[in-house]
Amino acid sequence: MPPTSPVVIHWFRRDLRITDNTALRHAAASGLGVIPVYIASTWKSEHSWTGSNRQQFLCDCLASLARNLETVQGRLIIRHGDAIEALGQLVRETGAVAIHFNEDPDPFGKAVEARLHKACAAWGVSCHGWHDVTLHAPHEVLTKGGDPYRVYTPYSNNWLGLEKPASQGKPRALGTPSKIRSEALPTLDHWKLPPAATGILEAGERAARDRLKVAIAERLHGYKSRRDQPFVDGTSRLSQDLRFGLISIREIFAKAQAAMDKAPSSSAREGIHTFIKELAWREFYMAILHHFPHVLEHEFNPEWRGLPWAAPDDKFEAWKSGMTGFPIVDAGMRELLATGHMHNRLRMITAMFLTKDLHLDWRLGESHFMQHLVDGEIASNNGGWQWSAGTGADAAPYFRIQNPWSQSARHDPDGVYIKRWIPELRDVPAKRLHEPPENGLPLARGYPLPCVEHSKERDRTLAMFKRHKESRS
Repeated sequence: MPPTSPVVIHWFRRDLRITDNTALRHAAASGLGVIPVYIASTWKSEHSWTGSNRQQFLCDCLASLARNLETVQGRLIIRHGDAIEALGQLVRETGAVAIHFNEDPDPFGKAVEARLHKACAAWGVSCHGWHDVTLHAPHEVLTKGGDPYRVYTPYSNNWLGLEKPASQGKPRALGTPSKIRSEALPTLDHWKLPPAATGILEAGERAARDRLKVAIAERLHGYKSRRDQPFVDGTSRLSQDLRFGLISIREIFAKAQAAMDKAPSSSAREGIHTFIKELAWREFYMAILHHFPHVLEHEFNPEWRGLPWAAPDDKFEAWKSGMTGFPIVDAGMRELLATGHMHNRLRMITAMFLTKDLHLDWRLGESHFMQHLVDGEIASNNGGWQWSAGTGADAAPYFRIQNPWSQSARHDPDGVYIKRWIPELRDVPAKRLHEPPENGLPLARGYPLPCVEHSKERDRTLAMFKRHKESRS
């Protein structure tokens, strides 16, 4: 039987928090009882855009969210299956008069939203999608001619000059009816997935807020100088929290801006400002995906479509497992396997190695990252991979090819990061980690020789891009 009083539904998606949640706030402001629901997808065993690490983090987030909702007289309802069918069933069971949700930045989510709007019209139910995931929607940051930006710097200059929306609080009470059926909280078994990595960060809204406090107090002042040093805690570590909406982008920006206003030195202010510009990068890539959704299938720059990438072989498997013989590359890949995370500088190094040294299609690496990263964000991941491949928006020119040996010497000079993730190299002098091994001998027993010679592969890449460019002229 439906509840005797009218109710509304809040559909949780990638906004797994109760504080400063735009759609949840509007649902609660209706004055009606709110039914919070999460709908678990039913794919099994393998998915091209996610894997055990992110799904485990999701499970932990949902468990935390369920506890948090109880503090505001709510109860998390879990359903399985197609989102529209599950929401329609919940409407029929409860007599809900409206559905509120925060809009998804990805084309897959947008397609579901379009279906929901049509379904709600047929059901006679109000349908309310709210902007929440970014500070500024893609249509808010455009050129003077009304066109989307294709280059980051003018985009960020516009973005930085816009007034930012304020952070809001949490609802006082949701009044969720008590007798609504719910499935159990999902586990990895629901998707038939193997165990996740052991080094995944703690999930939930409180853990995310604690990470933000640490970032503000200890990391952002030195962010500009330390963010490229993988052997120190120099980044915010908030990316997974933004991906799952454990904390709002408005709260992060507001607290970073307040810290910058109170910063004790110009270098500290510059560090925080550099972090804020990284938030703009995130929104730039989401705007690119919004305006140019074909980037998920094709190179953003049409000049580079049809490049003759090599077929994946045993070198691709070596890259995935961290056994290429290039210590800095292998350290990054092993960090990913062990923790579901990879330092951002290493994401660039490993991505450029795959595309420029192994000549493999960036889409292979893009998918591998999404299957292992806890913070896998479709827009940012695609933007980063196309940047490294030289094919994307504001990408590195094709002739700018990072040397993994010099990158290693520059960003991990003492080999601290490398030795942390490749224990078989712990007794190798740091200097030897940043150059090809001498006399054709491995750096250590059990560690492979380099799978390619960088200088030769660099020349091959330059020739490949040049031939392709000439063939299209």
